[in-house]
Amino acid sequence: MTIKKTIQEALKLLLTDRYLLVLCSLLILLSLGFATYVGATVHPSELQLVSHYSAFGVTHLYRDQWYYLLTFGAFGLFAAVLHSVLAVKLFMVKGHSLAILFAWLGIAIVVLAWITATAVINVWTPLLQ
Repeated sequence: MTIKKTIQEALKLLLTDRYLLVLCSLLILLSLGFATYVGATVHPSELQLVSHYSAFGVTHLYRDQWYYLLTFGAFGLFAAVLHSVLAVKLFMVKGHSLAILFAWLGIAIVVLAWITATAVINVWTPLLQ
């Protein structure tokens, strides 16, 4: 079976199951909104933010530039696409219930990423003023 036929079959199966289609659409729209939020709230600055913690090394806290925050939006988009594709693949192979569970987990991951990004951006934004 070619890749083109596999994709066409997956899309046909997705269109037959409205619940999974709505969940995948919601997941993609939620991640687009998240990426838009991150892109709109992050502004260039000379201020560095704490981005990593390590128990090893001298400084324990490692800092990065402002554009590190843009990776939150990229993560949301990547997670949504990956979870949508895997949910459809699970629907093809294992059935409806596992695909629905995976789509809901994708929504939960994007929501938790949004909460985390909001918390980090709210700590960083008042420092700019």
